[in-house]
Amino acid sequence: MSHGVVRGHARDGRRVRGLRVAVDHGRLARILAEQKTRAGIIDIRVAIAEDRDLAVGDDVMILVVAGDIRENVIAVLADTLNLIKKTVTEKTEYFM
Repeated sequence: MSHGVVRGHARDGRRVRGLRVAVDHGRLARILAEQKTRAGIIDIRVAIAEDRDLAVGDDVMILVVAGDIRENVIAVLADTLNLIKKTVTEKTEYFM
């Protein structure tokens, strides 16, 4: 499971007040369908807090991968998380 929350600082060190996330639902559905076909994977669930202002500490995304053995689950969890963050979500950060 991956549980992402709004951090208090951006990667460049600036203080963050909050953020907003937009989601490409078509792309998300395709990624989940593709990843579910990988060896040993039973199911993948994701919840993304979208189209609303989020404050520091708020949940942004929860991603859960269920499968047969740890190696299969961890690989799919990492790949799915990276694909979602790179190609599905677009975030707008609000700085102090």
